[in-house]
Amino acid sequence: MSRHRRGTRQGGGRRGALVAGAFVVTVGLGVGVGVWATSGSSPKGGGTEASARASRSTPSASPTTRPPSSYPLSTGPRTIPAVVSHTPARGPGWRPAKAYRVVVDDSRLADEGRLIAGELGISYGGEAGDGRDGDVRLELGEEGPPEAYSITVSGGKVTVSGASEAGVFYGTRTLKQEVRGSGAAPEGVVRDKPAKPVRGFMLDIARKNFTASWIEDRVRELGDLKFNQLGLHFSDDQGFRIASDTHPEVVSKIHLTKSEVRSIVSLAASRHIEIVPEIDSPGHLGAVIAAHPELQLRNVNGVPAKGAVDISKPASAKLVDELLGEYTELFPGSSWHLGGDEYQALTVPNPGALYPQLAAAARSAYGSGASVADLATGWLNDRAKAVAGRTVRAWNDGFYAGTSVEAADGIQVAYWTGKELGARKPVAYLSAGRKVVNYNDEFLYYVLGEPNTFVYPTGQRIYERWNPRVLRGTAEVSSSYDSQILGGVFAVWCDLSQSQTQAQVAAGIRMPLRATAQKLWDSRTPALPWAGFRELAGRVS
Repeated sequence: MSRHRRGTRQGGGRRGALVAGAFVVTVGLGVGVGVWATSGSSPKGGGTEASARASRSTPSASPTTRPPSSYPLSTGPRTIPAVVSHTPARGPGWRPAKAYRVVVDDSRLADEGRLIAGELGISYGGEAGDGRDGDVRLELGEEGPPEAYSITVSGGKVTVSGASEAGVFYGTRTLKQEVRGSGAAPEGVVRDKPAKPVRGFMLDIARKNFTASWIEDRVRELGDLKFNQLGLHFSDDQGFRIASDTHPEVVSKIHLTKSEVRSIVSLAASRHIEIVPEIDSPGHLGAVIAAHPELQLRNVNGVPAKGAVDISKPASAKLVDELLGEYTELFPGSSWHLGGDEYQALTVPNPGALYPQLAAAARSAYGSGASVADLATGWLNDRAKAVAGRTVRAWNDGFYAGTSVEAADGIQVAYWTGKELGARKPVAYLSAGRKVVNYNDEFLYYVLGEPNTFVYPTGQRIYERWNPRVLRGTAEVSSSYDSQILGGVFAVWCDLSQSQTQAQVAAGIRMPLRATAQKLWDSRTPALPWAGFRELAGRVS
């Protein structure tokens, strides 16, 4: 379905000569790597000086001025993430020229067509049955999973075929990077698809205000890197950052309007990115409690628990459910994050004694043997019902061992830590059949100010030492669990919110995002070494 696009940037690939040096084509190892020289030398393995000059002919030259057999085999495209496979062929490749156009075979691809046409600096021709020299044709019909696509460069034309609109979009991202990086798309066929269905970035906008325009810039960046989720953690102890009609009293003075959020959601949809909202509960609700102090959890001595609501009080559930219900309209995606972590009542050795009202409520709801952990699990299940129809996830420390009440089967585990009281290793969740999303805090957490033991993650460390099966610490779980690990999410947390400006955050996460994109698209060891990957990032993204 065609969607209105906002604020697209003009990518504009260079129209310089296609120059090639030594090359490597890797098929089936996760990348197609071409090492491009900076001189005008002819490609390794063939071509005379005359043929090299011909390959640098003007963009409007006909691709038939030389027979394909006179060209060396093409080198694979160099993109981030790298393509899974490239079948080389002989020919001049394709480079943009003003006379060329982008056409589509289905009106649903109009947005994708207009976007890539603008980025390449060529015209958009709409639906067209005819074929012209230089055409870029977008079409549906590729076989495979929804995000799969192929790119065929042959006879001076390009065909991008996707299994869905998303697949076509990802094909256009590859084409954009090919042209931006080397001036042309190489002859041959790319076949590509992601290893993981969840490729996300999470942003803590509760503790630090990020402007709508900054978030939209990240959406564009994420789209070009083939991420498909943006998480917004917008409620915490320090702030509640999206306008509310049901409970305006909880909203921070500086916040996003609903109009701004709708614009972000619309832009994200145009890049095939789903927004995953999070109202964390029953902990991390300090901003809500500031407006409703009567709901704060207190121990037997009357001491308040930071950020925690009293889940024995029906009013606590009512308020949170009203907020959840309100925002389901604002965020129409299929996924929701319920939080569930660091509930203060369950970070002490004997919660039933310290919080007798919770213990009493647990026994009343679930029987004489029920515990505070049972009550908290019931809270999680009830919040899942409040967003019924969505795929929900919760932090791993919101799942408790040894309870009589089990978390609902469909709730996914967002695994981030193994440091909490009663911590369980990832295998405990996987062996129980849970689907898991990797948020490994030792690799994927960018925590402002580096409090506690956190250090800013580097792209190199992610690129060289992490993959989606590294869920806790640096150890991999068995490959037998691979299908249960849905993917991963790189997260920015703003514990010390003034430690970096928005611009510093954007710069700091630039290479970690690119490394994460590579390892989620293809979790195997990349063929390109880190130095080459870093250099490539400077040219294509």
